[in-house]
Amino acid sequence: MPAVKFTNALKRFFPSLQEYAATGSSLLQVFTEIEIQYPGISNYLLDEKGRLRKHVNIFIDGDMINDRDTLTDTFTVNSEIYIIQALSGG
Repeated sequence: MPAVKFTNALKRFFPSLQEYAATGSSLLQVFTEIEIQYPGISNYLLDEKGRLRKHVNIFIDGDMINDRDTLTDTFTVNSEIYIIQALSGG
């Protein structure tokens, strides 16, 4: 099962957030699973059209995804999927 990992910055909004063993075979399915586990997280990560928000990046096995609009990037059962919130400020 792919391991979904999150940046610690997301724990500010979802304190119980932990690494998640996904069963979905697409990023959209993984987001559906995560939403069930952590209600409201999809609204934080995806916009109203289901696209990845500008302040969020996803890496699959160390490579940033290419498709931020329809999330069609592929992964394997042994993949590590990192969901990272961009930080700003000074």
